Amino acid sequence: MSEGIKKIDFIKNMAVFHDFRWTSSVRDDGNNVAEFKKINILYGRNYSGKTTLSRIFRALETGSISNKYSAPEFQLSFDSGSNATQNALNSHGQVVRVFNEDFVRDNLRFIVDDEQTINSFAILGEDNTKLEEEIEKHEAELGNEEDKSGLLGELLGAEEKFIEARKAHGDKSSELEGKLRDKANKAGIGIKHNKSFGDANYNVPKIKTDITTVTKGTYSPLTDEQVGKFHDLLREEPKPEIPESSSFNLQYSATTSKAKELIEKKIQASDPIQELLNDAALATWVRTGRGHHQEKRDKCAFCGSDLPSDLWEKLDKHFNQESEELRQALDNLLGSIERERSRVPNLLKIKNSDFYSNFTSNLDLLAEQLSVQSTSYCASLDSIKEQVQKRKDDIFTPLEFDPPESVEDALNAVRDSYEQLRNESNQFTTSLSADQSEARAALRLHEVHTFINIINYDNECTAIEALNEAKGKAEEAKNTAKEKVRTKRAEIGELKAQLKDESKGADRVNDYLNNFFGHQSLSLKAIEGTSGDASSGYRFEVTRNSQKAFHLSEGECSLIAFCYFMAKLEDIETKGHKPIIWIDDPISSLDSNHIFFVYSLINAAIVKPKNFLQLFISTHNLDFLKYLKRISNDYTGKGDKRKKIREFFMLERSGDISQISLMPGYLKNYVTEFNYLFHQIYKCATAQFIDDDNYQDFYNFGNNARKFLEIYLYYRYPNGVDGDDKLLKFFGDDSIPTIFTERVNNEYSHLCGGFERGASPIEVPEMKTVAQQIISKLKIDTDQYLAFLQSIGVQDDGF
Repeated sequence: MSEGIKKIDFIKNMAVFHDFRWTSSVRDDGNNVAEFKKINILYGRNYSGKTTLSRIFRALETGSISNKYSAPEFQLSFDSGSNATQNALNSHGQVVRVFNEDFVRDNLRFIVDDEQTINSFAILGEDNTKLEEEIEKHEAELGNEEDKSGLLGELLGAEEKFIEARKAHGDKSSELEGKLRDKANKAGIGIKHNKSFGDANYNVPKIKTDITTVTKGTYSPLTDEQVGKFHDLLREEPKPEIPESSSFNLQYSATTSKAKELIEKKIQASDPIQELLNDAALATWVRTGRGHHQEKRDKCAFCGSDLPSDLWEKLDKHFNQESEELRQALDNLLGSIERERSRVPNLLKIKNSDFYSNFTSNLDLLAEQLSVQSTSYCASLDSIKEQVQKRKDDIFTPLEFDPPESVEDALNAVRDSYEQLRNESNQFTTSLSADQSEARAALRLHEVHTFINIINYDNECTAIEALNEAKGKAEEAKNTAKEKVRTKRAEIGELKAQLKDESKGADRVNDYLNNFFGHQSLSLKAIEGTSGDASSGYRFEVTRNSQKAFHLSEGECSLIAFCYFMAKLEDIETKGHKPIIWIDDPISSLDSNHIFFVYSLINAAIVKPKNFLQLFISTHNLDFLKYLKRISNDYTGKGDKRKKIREFFMLERSGDISQISLMPGYLKNYVTEFNYLFHQIYKCATAQFIDDDNYQDFYNFGNNARKFLEIYLYYRYPNGVDGDDKLLKFFGDDSIPTIFTERVNNEYSHLCGGFERGASPIEVPEMKTVAQQIISKLKIDTDQYLAFLQSIGVQDDGF
């Protein structure tokens, strides 16, 4: 299927195109991206990049790009959405024909060396009616795209169906892809932006991987309880290590054993006082009183009576060393019991804040058990203490020890449970990062699982697969139809090869030379070469008056080259196809008459017969541009799809960089260089400052101003007055503007003064002053000045 070129997406590292981007450069007044049309006219001054563009198109024709470019890059888009790049020059499937200096050098070597010849080419021969009828029959079977007949019609229909199927599949795939993209990284709802999932680089490939995981039979969706626990886990921060409860060492067994020993221990006084043995309270009173009297008093502090001289001896025999040692041991045991009891509240400090939240329930249960067992432990200690105190009060009477119920094992069990939780918590700290990563992954997969259920992912995939199968069948049908077309064209080509006649190629060139340009003496001659008795093909030779021509002028070379190209559009490889044609500046070194004839030939042989798919013509010549504006500007399509077939573009170079843009209205709508020169002067007069965008306006100002004034003053004073006198008349009595203008025009357009002037910087203030003086004088004729402004598209004069 033939398809035109829509735009040049980008060009990099190719001469003056450093980093050209179509979408940022080629826009209309409404800021819409413009596109190539069926006929495209490109205007640009010399060295603005016209030939570089033609080389890109010629690369599509020849399949190779010049190796003179360092790392060139470009991409052209076709109407169907396909594209061609520097790495894929042969896959576009279009017939491309380019006229430029490379074409001339490759095919017309006589231009650089008049001893060389011109490559021959074959066009359809004559006098073979049977072959022509057979070709006609095959061409009828081949049909054509315009009326959708024959094999080409079938191919066109198959391609349309394939495009529809591809679009349906693409739209459905894009729809699902959009849902996945939004879920993956759209602000607000995307997994990428959810901190719970912890993946700031989440994207579409990752969500597809997750979908593969959750659609496997081994995946189990999370319960609400699991989801809650995972969220709790993600809220945890790493905690310090919890130390071991080292103060828990219980003394219960040792205390019980000691109590039993002391309580049941038997002792006897050396010379007991029976009354004290019979009355423990009295014995305690006496013992206490002994401490208040011995070696302190001679009289009883209670009754005032004299103390017997042998009292202390009797009491020493009753309260002997053994009883005192037992008493001391009992006191020590009571102290130990009290200290052990005081330790109980601090045996184990359970602080939930030291642990992670998932340990809370176990810790609460453990704290409750600790409280119960601590109370029982204290009760047991109190029971032992009571028995010890009782023996102390009756030191000489052994008692039977009644051991209370032991809770030591129960308390140790609480401690062991606590240590287990403590170790688990410390281990949890070590694995927290990994556990949280697993939690995030589990929650993310749960989110993806929920998402694909909401969008009916399986049904979407099934529908896409069905559309893909339909696309595959449509593509297969298209390829089958394309192969039929290829086979039929090959058959036609074989038949045409039997008809081709290289000698006719030279005749067609001569027709153009003679009929369009009137060169009766200059022509091409087809010379058949021989090798032994066999013909070795033809070569073309340039003749003048039937003799081989030498020393052709540049204009003659240009004419022959262009006529050769036009004739070659009818060669065996081109005729019957509708090519994309690029003609690069074909009027070099031609006078005005020949320029018109070049336009006429293009219009008569290419445009009017409509035997082309797309036409591109570039030029630097405003006269040629004037003619090109006459080329048909018909419409294609109907209704809302109706559009013009012609577009104008401009190549503008700023420094070492060129850009492509739509041609401004004043150049597209008005035909003379006079309007252009006025616009350049006007821009210099109204410029606020010089920068990279406008410095060329000032650089070219001398030439532009000189040419404008020559044209303007000639029509204003057409009486042969010298240039200086015309300037004086134009500026009036004030000679200063005249002198100033003459200096800028001469020095900057001709570099009067030699090397020094050319090596000096451009004097912008001088040029701006001259530009403003010219504009001021033009404004005197208001009607003409307003017409000037309208011709360059300026409505409100800010000058």
